[in-house]
Amino acid sequence: MIRRTARLFDEVIVAVNERTSKTILFEAEERVALLREAVRELPNVVVEPYRGLTVEYASARQACAIVRGLRATGDFEFEYQMALMNRHLRGEIEGVFLMTSLTYAHISSSLVKEIARLGGSLAGLVPDHVAAALARKFQAPVG
Repeated sequence: MIRRTARLFDEVIVAVNERTSKTILFEAEERVALLREAVRELPNVVVEPYRGLTVEYASARQACAIVRGLRATGDFEFEYQMALMNRHLRGEIEGVFLMTSLTYAHISSSLVKEIARLGGSLAGLVPDHVAAALARKFQAPVG
């Protein structure tokens, strides 16, 4: 998604929320470091941590859009509601949705974490450095 977004926009900010309602495995600074490593060859992409509402962060950074990925219809329903609320809060910021590539449509963070927790192979699912970080978290061999 980030690579595709980087082809569409002159500058892309990958914003990592420091506080999230999701159950997270890596702290914000770890997620930022992993993402920075993953996008290091993309000159128009920066990775930054932030707190609070994404739409307010986007406004503060003078972003014109928030790009979100869609894997399935369930994603669409949630993201549609979020986009409408963001439009209510900051109408000048567009919601842009990209469909995931079929290659990655079956991948979710929950499934990746479960595979890592059980010592399964993450080849082709995440970058090698992320697989290694997951293995360290779960004390499992990288496979």
